[in-house]
Amino acid sequence: MEKVLFICASPRKNGNTAQVLSKCAETIAKHGLKTEIIYLRNKNIESCHACGKCAKIKKCKIDDGLNEIIDKIRDSKGFIVGTPVYFGTARGDLMAALQRIGYVSMNTDRFLSWKVGGPIAVARRGGQTSTIQELLMFYLINEMIVPGSTYWNMVFGREKGDAVKDEEGMQTIRNFGKNVAKLITKIV
Repeated sequence: MEKVLFICASPRKNGNTAQVLSKCAETIAKHGLKTEIIYLRNKNIESCHACGKCAKIKKCKIDDGLNEIIDKIRDSKGFIVGTPVYFGTARGDLMAALQRIGYVSMNTDRFLSWKVGGPIAVARRGGQTSTIQELLMFYLINEMIVPGSTYWNMVFGREKGDAVKDEEGMQTIRNFGKNVAKLITKIV
């Protein structure tokens, strides 16, 4: 069974971002794909050193748990990231992870190419659009396929549980999940 891997960048256990990603994963699972959510919470992901060692050793030389995530991405057909937006942009740990994942992919077997997915941003009031734009750069430079939805993949909510009450935002996320699943089943 094909799998879609999620990365949740929220530091809060079962916070809004985690809840939104769980609902997206449920939608994808209803379309016959397996899903797994990896949480960056309690991980100390370092920034890329741009040392180029990954080209020789076929993984990142930094031993902080990201290579295990990379192995799971390699085994997945889909890859979705979700981040809370606290100060108008994606969380730094997510960006550090994505930059290293992209660097390893480009310097090895381009394992990200043709994976289906995209970003999801959750915020109280604003910053989601710039965050989506920032994260889309990762997907596009790595030859990934990003299906659309009925709006941008953003959800509004402040207190825990508020985001899943954003009906329009959640409908967008469900449509996105459905489109990810349908596209994967068509190209596999």
